[in-house]
Amino acid sequence: QVQLVESGGGLVQAGGSLRLSCAASGRPFSSYSMGWFRQAPGKEREFVAAKNWPADRIYYADSVKGRFTISRDYAKNTVYLQMNTLKPEDTAVYYCAASTKPDSGTTRTGYDYWGQGTQVTVSS
Repeated sequence: QVQLVESGGGLVQAGGSLRLSCAASGRPFSSYSMGWFRQAPGKEREFVAAKNWPADRIYYADSVKGRFTISRDYAKNTVYLQMNTLKPEDTAVYYCAASTKPDSGTTRTGYDYWGQGTQVTVSS
């Protein structure tokens, strides 16, 4: 079993930055894939970024490439999402996800465990 707790969401103006954190517990952090997804009101939950076990392969959605960066601190069992040059369309609840499968990729079904979500609101 894996427990995930997100933090770092908030309200920011367009062009600003936020860093989301996701603290993981329950099994060795190095042995699972980690991802970030988001869900805007009335829309499906969509993939944002992932850094997968075992090779630390990184994936980004096209909509965030060049603006968002995913990273992992293995000593702190934490995954981060640095979000720069934020746009109003980035407004959503952001979810951290984990999987015990190697290279879980970019689809929701690839992940077994989910955090409770953190709200990100970008004003224009």
